[in-house]
Amino acid sequence: MPQNDRLPDAHDDVGGLDELDEKECWRLLATQQLGRIAVVVGHYPLVFPVNYALDGEAIMFRTATGTKLHAIHSSNVTFEVDEIDVVHRGGWSVLVRGTANEMGPRQYPLSTDGVEAAGASPWAPGERSHLVRIVSYQITGRRIRPEELLPDRFDGRRYL
Repeated sequence: MPQNDRLPDAHDDVGGLDELDEKECWRLLATQQLGRIAVVVGHYPLVFPVNYALDGEAIMFRTATGTKLHAIHSSNVTFEVDEIDVVHRGGWSVLVRGTANEMGPRQYPLSTDGVEAAGASPWAPGERSHLVRIVSYQITGRRIRPEELLPDRFDGRRYL
């Protein structure tokens, strides 16, 4: 990957953020069914929620014809999933950078039923007949430690 595409490392962050290794990122992705895909349309990033399933280290989702489908064809995308604990002010976020392509029946022989059974069954009404596969070239993740594990943010001694 070109040097200027490098994402900052988690240890560049200060505070209660911990970097997640690749294995942990994939494990966490497998625990969810809803993520967000970011694509560029014109000069602007657009973000769409999608139901997804994992196929090894690829992300699969179904979509309808429209802006999202037209924007993903063999293009770079970003896919994000998180889980937030608002009570304890903790959680995690995983970011996948990769390439998205529409898959036809010959390219991906798993039946529609199989993809949907794996978790990629659309929640939105209407036909979602296009199967999209995101192949990752970089995955990163962060976990924010729950509030009780962080220093008291109102401790005046921290500001002297």
